[in-house]
Amino acid sequence: MEINDYFNILRKRGWIIILVAVVAAVSTFGFSKMQTPIYSATVKLSVVPARATDWGSNNSLKDLLRNYAENIRTHTMAQEVIDRAQLDMDTTTLLGKLFVNPDSSTFTLELEGRDEAPKVAMDIVNQMAIVFIEDRDQWNQRQDKRDRIEIRMLDSVYNLGYQQYSPKIQINSLAGGLFGVLMGMLVIFFLEWLERDTIRTAEDIERIMGTTVLGTLN
Repeated sequence: MEINDYFNILRKRGWIIILVAVVAAVSTFGFSKMQTPIYSATVKLSVVPARATDWGSNNSLKDLLRNYAENIRTHTMAQEVIDRAQLDMDTTTLLGKLFVNPDSSTFTLELEGRDEAPKVAMDIVNQMAIVFIEDRDQWNQRQDKRDRIEIRMLDSVYNLGYQQYSPKIQINSLAGGLFGVLMGMLVIFFLEWLERDTIRTAEDIERIMGTTVLGTLN
């Protein structure tokens, strides 16, 4: 098929692509709206050794960040957060809503909480940050000042606020529309395949028979 043939097909059946794309986008939008929104709140903790210029201390701290992330995600810490924030959940549920991302390039720990209620998401990360900082402060008191590691909250989660984690309605609708375009194109080419042997014009006769049509009868 030549390029002109494809253009002719799109002119003739392009409405199918548009229809399928619109139906897919609207369906995806409706499905997304029916889902229960999940909200996300984050806070970052700065982790700085007392000897910040010491290369050895900084290098060891990179490994410590991963250890800190594991310490945060323990049932002991989770229970303390539940008690302080008076959350109606068990430790397993809370840990399923808490995510910790250590970043050795910036010496930070990012705590993220997700919940159907924005306030609960913020309370989880705020209280966990406080509990962990207090735990590390107690550890620092038993160390030489040169070996201490300062941990502090970079900003209050209540100042940062929250955002909707899911569903991503606009992204989902766009993806649904693009999927609809692809499905519409498949439908068009399937219909064309079904009609490939149907004779309507002289050009069809020439294509199928491999001969030149000299004239037609009306």
